[in-house]
This record gives sequence, C-alpha cells and structure tokens, in this order.
Amino acid sequence: MELGLYFAVCNKMDLDTALEKVANLGYKSLELSVHTGSRFDLSWLAKDGNGRNLCARINAAGLSVSAMNMSADGQLVLGPHHSDTDMVFKGTPEEKIRYGTERMLLAAELANELEIPVITGFTGCEDYARWFPWPDPEAWTRMESVFVARWSPILKRFDSLGVRFGMECHPKQIVYNTETAVRSVALLGEYRSWGFNLDPANLLLAGVDPVLFAAELASRIFNVHAKDGECVAHNIARSGLLANGAWERADRGFRFRIAGWGDVPWRRLITELAVQRYQGPLTVEHEDPTMGAMEGVEKAARFLEPLLIREPFPGRWW
Repeated sequence: MELGLYFAVCNKMDLDTALEKVANLGYKSLELSVHTGSRFDLSWLAKDGNGRNLCARINAAGLSVSAMNMSADGQLVLGPHHSDTDMVFKGTPEEKIRYGTERMLLAAELANELEIPVITGFTGCEDYARWFPWPDPEAWTRMESVFVARWSPILKRFDSLGVRFGMECHPKQIVYNTETAVRSVALLGEYRSWGFNLDPANLLLAGVDPVLFAAELASRIFNVHAKDGECVAHNIARSGLLANGAWERADRGFRFRIAGWGDVPWRRLITELAVQRYQGPLTVEHEDPTMGAMEGVEKAARFLEPLLIREPFPGRWW
C-alpha cells in the first residue's frame, strides 16, 4: 500500500508548486479529476499531447497517476436526466446518455494510452429514492436491466483495453451499499473491469461497515478513497444523517472529515485490506468542511502514514 491524493484539492494552486508540496508530504500517487468541468478535463488531456506532458510533469516530481476520476460524466449514463445534471451536459435524456457513454469510452482510450490502470467514477441512477419500497417494491429491481444494457458496452471496451472501472458506492448511485455492490457483480461480473472504488465515508452514510465491504468484495476493489465521515451527535437529533443543502452546513448530522477525524475504523480497514492483498493506493480525498485545503492534506498524511502496512506477513517467527 502507498499513500495517494485525490488531486482536486490542489486545483487552485500552481501545478508545480502543488506537486512539490504533495511529494514532500510523502504522497506517492495522484488521482486526477478529468470529468467535465474539471481542471484537467478529458477533452483537454486528449489534445496535442497534453496528457503525456502532464504525466511527465507529475512523474518528474516523483509521483505517479494511479487513477482518473470521471464521476460527473458517468452519472449521465443512468441519470437522473433532468435539470440536476445540466451542469454536466444540457440536453435531452437521450443526448445526456450518449454524452456520458462517449466520454466514458474516451476516458478508457486515454487511460490505456497513458498507462493509467483505473478509472473511478459513478454509474448514475434513474431514481435513488427507489431504495424505499413505496409505492413499488420492485422498482429498484426493474432498474437492473437498464443498468446492464447501458454499462455492458462500456465495460466490454474497458476489458479490451485492460483498463478497470472502480465504481464509487454513493447516494444517488444504483450501487450504494454492500448488498447492491454484491448484486452488481452478479449482473456485470463477467467483465473483469467491473469493480469498486471503496470510499468508507460514503458507506458510513449508508449505514455500512466499510471493513465488511472490503472483506466481501476484496477481489473487486480497485481503488480506495481515504476519506472519513463523522456522525455529529449534537446535530443528528435535528437533521438526522440525510440533511439537505450544502455539504459545508455546520449543523449537518453527517459530514465528511479528514482521515482520523471521523468514525471510520482505519486500523481495522487497513488491516482487512492488507489481509485481502489489496495492492493499490489509499487515496486521500479532502472534503472536510472544517479545515483548509493544505492543512487537511497534511493532517491526513500524518495520520495515515504510520498505519500503512508495507511488508506482507513473512510467516510465523515465534
């Protein structure tokens, strides 16, 4: 295991300055946002050797690129296709589906060209509210056929290129907890590229123990977000875990935190990942509304670095 960083936290910094700071803090790899509207938008990366030049600058700083993030574009494959996703692409539902699909395929081509092994992101969901079985308890199951039909051609291309897709379980996704993740493997497991970006904070929000997720789906975990989540006891009585409005609301019952500042059992989780022979990075994702960008990046590195298990158990010596 190594320490990685979801580089979007450095979006407002000069690139070379940010790379130097990140490397000096002990980070070894970066996950880059390349979805629509991001700093390193896929369309820009694919032009005039921009992708190769960016990777060369990252490598020169002693870092590698572990993944490209396509969350916004992947959302359009299943939806929703109303005005909520106009910020990604404005069009009819059919146009949004086509845009999301084409962008995911382009991302796979570019990842193959740049030798980036994993693309992380979302699948979308027609209607996340269907997790509640009213008025139709079969509604979630009916979405499965659309899920398979739209994602199978994408994953087939991923397979042919040797690129893996790490789907991030998250509210507003068709896969959002352990049982839906297991079901997705039953539906799409024929594709070697189908797997998960384990984000423990998102799983906490769904009431899921991320350690059990890691144990049950180990062979399909392609990336891990080192993001914490906190159930804020003095706020839960009022807003519960599912408060609406901006993520930076101070009175939310649940908020994302820097690793070590929330409720994720990091020692248990890292141990289980090591037991399951996970070889990828622990990629810090800073969405903590209580502290600044670089302070959070520094605190996360200091907390996680001593916990990383780098030497496999060599066999009993006692």
